[in-house]
This record gives sequence, structure tokens and C-alpha cells, in this order.
Amino acid sequence: MSTADGPALAAGPQRPPGPLRANRDYLLLWLGAGVSVLGDRTAAIAYPLLMIWHGGSPTDAGFVAFAGLLPMLLVQLPAGVLVDRLDRRRTMIVCDVAALLALASVAVAVIGDRLWLAHVMAVAFVSGTASIFYRLSERAAVRNVVHPDHLSPALSRNEARSRAAGLLGQPLGSSLYGVARWSPFVCAALAHLAALISLLCIRRDFQSERPRTPLRLRAEMAEGFRWLLAQRFLRAAISLVAVTNILFQVLSLALVLIVKESGGSPATIGVIGLVSGLGGIVGAVSGSQLVRRLRPGPVMISIFGVWTVLMPMVALTDEVYVLAALFAGTSFAGAVLNLLAGVYQVRMAPDEMQGRVGGVAGLLSSGAGSLGSLAGGFALSSVGARRTVLAVGVVMLATFVATALIPAVRGARRIDENDTPAGDPGKTMTEPAGSSSDSAR
Repeated sequence: MSTADGPALAAGPQRPPGPLRANRDYLLLWLGAGVSVLGDRTAAIAYPLLMIWHGGSPTDAGFVAFAGLLPMLLVQLPAGVLVDRLDRRRTMIVCDVAALLALASVAVAVIGDRLWLAHVMAVAFVSGTASIFYRLSERAAVRNVVHPDHLSPALSRNEARSRAAGLLGQPLGSSLYGVARWSPFVCAALAHLAALISLLCIRRDFQSERPRTPLRLRAEMAEGFRWLLAQRFLRAAISLVAVTNILFQVLSLALVLIVKESGGSPATIGVIGLVSGLGGIVGAVSGSQLVRRLRPGPVMISIFGVWTVLMPMVALTDEVYVLAALFAGTSFAGAVLNLLAGVYQVRMAPDEMQGRVGGVAGLLSSGAGSLGSLAGGFALSSVGARRTVLAVGVVMLATFVATALIPAVRGARRIDENDTPAGDPGKTMTEPAGSSSDSAR
């Protein structure tokens, strides 16, 4: 494959590639990014515990979650442009340093009993911003670190790694919090230090050579929008996923309140997170085969159907093992959907647009999650956890019905059926039967 815009995805050595496990630079990138995610997850679970269990309220927890997710609304688009322009390795190094210092400041404040809501919100915002730059840079770098034949398994391993980090991060954060309130943030800071060291050991470039041109922030952000909006299935899918991300933010806050009201402890949240993470890992590992063999439309509709059944059931129980099983099911489905979207983006978008396309997709699909955290905090304080979860179930049902009725979703073809050159806007990968030159999606 090749394009006029830059090196193609399929360009590379003609000889058969060695095993992915022998790729030293990929393993360092994989490990460092995993440790970084682990640190973020450890801190993320500690934020609501800090607010709800020690003098705060569900509203305060919602404010902190909102601050952590607000960068998805404000930062995604400019971050995508800058990731396509800046040295991706250096960008990731700066992100690790910023997160390390921010998280360490929370530990110092807790130890000194000088913790303020505004401080925690600021740290959550800085950490969220660093996470966006880091994630966009790392995903865009993968295609430059692995052989094209290894792209799908590499992304599958990345998804499994992130799920495993979530699996360990939630119980680790809640357990450390039970030992000392400051310890999750120290652990998170040390994780970013380890990720920083791994980046310094990677030799391979994270992007292809490209000419330097003047920065045109608005125009370059618009290019990312135009590419994404030309993909008919992806355009519909991201809009629908945005709704579900709002619902999951509300559901996550509701879980903390349900456990607290039923007499549980922070460790209970950790157990539920542990089982949920296991479900996500299984989904990530098995998702690579599902993405190859099944059409994305039916996969997406099935995932939404699973969520429609599982979400409202959270309101009907306070049994730990039942809650854990419900969240494991939602995580399994979510991991498959994440892999489906990731393979599509990395395989089809040109290297020089990876950051922008990822930024736009993140803004549209996940940026709305910040509003979900804010609305969830107020809803939980106003009507309680169980009524809030039931309302979430009603909205999820409506979203599922809409997904099943949209032709662009129902008719989407399997990812590898139209393996077109990356960046070629004249052809689409998941176009329903008909003219292959139709670029609308």
C-alpha cells in the first residue's frame, strides 16, 4: 500500500517479520505505556474514595471526575494536531514528567493535611491532559515500531495491557488507600517514573519523516474532522459510543455510592474492579479474532445489546459478586469495541494524520464523558444511586434501538474486506455493498 501523502502502512521489510515478542522497542513501549496506565488507574480510583470517604460528597467526587475528563473536551483536538507535528517520544516523556509531579503533589498535600478540592481538581485535569497526549502519541507510534503484519496483534496486546492495568490499578488503588490515603498517589508517581525510563531506552523513531510546515491549528483540526466524517460507519459509531460513555461515567460513580450505602469498604470497590478487569482482558485477547471474522455492525449492535441488559441490573443488587459479574460483562464488551475502533483508525488513517484522527475520535466519543461525571454527581445527590442507574438503563435501551436501526451500522462490512491504502479517501473499508468510490460514511 502507498499514498502520495507519505509512507504507507504496508511499507517495510520484504522478508518475513520475526515474532512480535522479539521486537525490543515494541516491548519497551508496551511495558512503559502499561505502567503509565497502571499509575493513572491507581490514582483514578483513589479520587472518589478521597472525596466520599473523607469529608467530601458525591457532588465533590463528580467535580473531580469532571475535571479529570474535561481535557477530553478541551484538549483532544489541539493535542491531535501537535502529536502529528511534535516528536512523539519527547511528547510522551513530557507527559510522564508532568503526571509524576502532579500526582506527587497530592500525596504531599494529604500527608500535610492541606488538601483542597480545587487542588485535586487541578491535578486531575493535568493528569487527564497528559494522558491524552500520551495515548495519542503511543497509538500513533505503534505502526512505526511494529511490522505491518503485526499491527492487529500488537493493538490487541495493547488493549489487553490497558485492561490488565485497569485490573491491577483498581484493587491496588483501593488497597493502598486503606493503608494510607497518600500511598495511591505515590504509587502512581513512581509508575510514571518507570514509564519515563522505558521511553528513554527505545531506539526506534516514533514517526515517519515529514516536511516542516507552518502550524495552522484550525485548518489541521478541520482536516481530522473531514477525514473522520467521510467514514460513514465510523461517524455513526462514534456518535453512539459518546452516549454510552456518558452513561458509564454515571454508572461508575453510582457503584461507589451503592457499595458505601450497603456497608462496603474501599476494598470492595477494588474487588469489583479486579473482576471487571478480568472481563476486559478476556475481551481484549479474544477481540482480535472477532474483529477479523465478524462484520463490525453486528458486533457493535450485540455489544450495545449486552450493555442494555447489564446496566439496569446494577440497581437491583448490592451483592458484591453480582456487581462484579455485571461489570465484568460490560468490560468484556467494551474491550472488543475499543479494539474494533483502534484497528480501524490505525490501519486506515495516514501516519501524518494519526494524531488528529485520534483526537477527533476521542473528542466525539469520550469527551462527552466529562459531562456524564458532572451530571452523575448531581443526579446521585438528588435522587440516589438506584434511581439514577435505572434512568441510565432507559437511555441505554433507546441507544441500542437507534443503533440497530441505523443502516450505516447494520450494513458495515468486515474490516479486512476492503483493505485500502491508508489515507485514501476515495475508498472505504466498511462500505455497505454498492459503489466502492463513495467516500461518504
